Amino acid sequence: MDKTSFEMKSAIDGPMHVSLKHDSAHKHVTGTAEYIDDIPEPAGTLHGGLGLADRAHAQILSIDLDAVRSAPGVVWVMTADDIPGANDVASTGKHDEPLLATDLVQFHGQPVFAVFAETRDQARRAARLAKIEYRDLPHWTDIDGAREHGAPLVTEPMTLKRGEPETEIEKPEFRVQASMNIGGQEHFYLESHIAFAIPGEDEDVTVWSSTQHPSEVQHMVAHVLGVSNHAVEVKTRRMGGGFGGKETQSNQFAALAAVAAKKLKRAVKFRPDRDEDMSITGKRHDFRVDYDVAFDKKGKIHAVDATYAARCGFSADLSGPVTDRALFHADSSYFYPHVRLTSQPLKTHTVSNTAFRGFGGPQGLLGGERIIEEIAYALGKDPLEIRKLNFYGQRGSGRTVTPYHQEIHDNVIARIVDELEASSDYRKRRKAILKFNETSPVIRKGIALTPVKFGISFTLTAYNQAGALVHVYSDGSIHLNHGGTEMGQGLYTKVAQVVADAFQVDIDRVKITATTTGKVPNTSATAASSGSDLNGMAAYDACRQIKERLIDFAARQWQVNRDKIEFLPNRIRIGSEIVPFDTFIKAAYYDRVQLSAAGFYKTPKIHWDRAAGRGHPFYYFAYGAAVSEVSIDTLTGEYMVDRTDILHDVGKSLNPALDIGQIEGAFVQGMGWLTTEELWWDAKGRLRTHAPSTYKIPLASDRPKIFNVRLAEWSENAEPTIGRSKAVGEPPFMLAISVLEAISMAVASVADYAICPRLDAPATPERVLMAVERLKSL
Repeated sequence: MDKTSFEMKSAIDGPMHVSLKHDSAHKHVTGTAEYIDDIPEPAGTLHGGLGLADRAHAQILSIDLDAVRSAPGVVWVMTADDIPGANDVASTGKHDEPLLATDLVQFHGQPVFAVFAETRDQARRAARLAKIEYRDLPHWTDIDGAREHGAPLVTEPMTLKRGEPETEIEKPEFRVQASMNIGGQEHFYLESHIAFAIPGEDEDVTVWSSTQHPSEVQHMVAHVLGVSNHAVEVKTRRMGGGFGGKETQSNQFAALAAVAAKKLKRAVKFRPDRDEDMSITGKRHDFRVDYDVAFDKKGKIHAVDATYAARCGFSADLSGPVTDRALFHADSSYFYPHVRLTSQPLKTHTVSNTAFRGFGGPQGLLGGERIIEEIAYALGKDPLEIRKLNFYGQRGSGRTVTPYHQEIHDNVIARIVDELEASSDYRKRRKAILKFNETSPVIRKGIALTPVKFGISFTLTAYNQAGALVHVYSDGSIHLNHGGTEMGQGLYTKVAQVVADAFQVDIDRVKITATTTGKVPNTSATAASSGSDLNGMAAYDACRQIKERLIDFAARQWQVNRDKIEFLPNRIRIGSEIVPFDTFIKAAYYDRVQLSAAGFYKTPKIHWDRAAGRGHPFYYFAYGAAVSEVSIDTLTGEYMVDRTDILHDVGKSLNPALDIGQIEGAFVQGMGWLTTEELWWDAKGRLRTHAPSTYKIPLASDRPKIFNVRLAEWSENAEPTIGRSKAVGEPPFMLAISVLEAISMAVASVADYAICPRLDAPATPERVLMAVERLKSL
């Protein structure tokens, strides 16, 4: 974008649907953005450290903490016996996730006790002095091990079924049965988890938490302290990244800090270092997809039967809804006439996996794209041809019903793909790549165009609600608070644009304030790509209420009809008179007009019956497509992404600059998941990829050498969302599947494209090289 597109447009255009900079962008780059660790510490602040188990699965026989208690600077050592309320921080209500282990350890690195000392270094050093005796028990850390040991499920599985897949899968001429392993992913937010608790009088405690879900932290802290929710206030101004890793995982640090603060009557800060954070917090779920697909000679899918098994960890956490959403997106963008999809959430002796950008959707969608790839290689066709043949149709086509029986009414995927195919010169480039591969002995190229269809809404219907609080002060300035949290994605800026647009004032008049449970209660997590949808509408509702009162006041005071009153840029037209906004507001104040309102919004139309596998779980769908071109070295397995073109549907964008930033970031993060980021546990159940030295996120040099990103500017949401926009946080993450499939094509070229390479993810250079050698030997 050129520079002018990031500047404030004329007041006539309004503050919404224009590119405004992130409200904290200048603070991020100058280092003045205040995070929790920047808050000045009160005198006497203590710091927490964790005592971690060094077994994957064991009974605790004895614990000797004498050396810990006598270490320099130590004020208190906390065990499970010191917890005043419940020893439980399970987000699902299953009570299967103790704050501190008691007699059983279920993953390597599980917290057993906590140390509170005068300095963070003293607390961490003291925590290493404990003497714990164990009796080892059998353990398993992956899906294969869980299946071999008959591991239990951490939560109830789900099945989606439509048609008669049991019998219909036998009928077509062609059939493929295979499996795909999909790796997990570390969130790698730049700011690690942190909580800062300050005790108040009576039962009160205030907690600053780096969390995507302040209300859940409030509930968990109250639960652990044994007090009511009203005694706990949780504040979050901003996070240094979240990506889902701070939806439930913040609970334990906030609870530990709060218990110590109330016990010791001193401020307490808890901040693990990067190694601890990576070892003891959940990650993206690993999946094994076992698929069985039947199709005709043209490549049209007739029936699909697939099982999505997941490594969930030792407790349920969010594995139920994550594996559910994997099934919701296992169809990708394709209509399956007969289908059965089953989840298998398996218990393992690893840290419990949790929410991550896409929330199971990427794993489900990747499985669906692998099915397309299988068909294309089996029939010797371009995968794009197979994709187009199997896309969902338009209304009345008989090809619009998903495996969960929701009918798709807003399908624009064919238009997105056709436009991107043309603008990226896909056909011409693919033909050139095929010719290049015929004569290149070492370097091989690949290209792939993959689509995204992603459902927007929390699948737990109750979470689809939001509140907001708007104050208009007598000088015309505006105070905004809502339940969404800011983790760098620009949510605060977008909601401020909504408020400024509602009153037709400059964005500078709107003060963005920290999310706090003391202002807006019972908030949902900032997740499921619903932050702008929910909180924007709640803020708009608050503005609407205030505007109605102001219009009533103006009609009465100026003796004009309501339809003669209009909000103009920074002023009000009342009949034939123009009044500056701040003058008008001051007059309303002196007339005792209420200038404050609490707004509320709940997503309409959605409903879901999990037991029946039927319903309307998503309000709408977001769409997109990407074309990626890669080159691989067949002697080493190394590769580079030469070019990526993206066309993405965000509806009528609230802020194009922020949306393009989200698309670019999501794509690169997705590329990391599918190519470089690998989680590895050793035979003792220890996570060995627990630091930047061993866990490889993408570098700036790994991005596509040519990177073209466009918004589908013709799009408007068919549903009445805020400004007719669409969610953008999670859907573009899956555009990176184009990179994996382009690598797959390059690998397939060594066997004349006759065999599906069946690359597992992440497709590290080692895996690429092994796939090349395997195909060469056939």
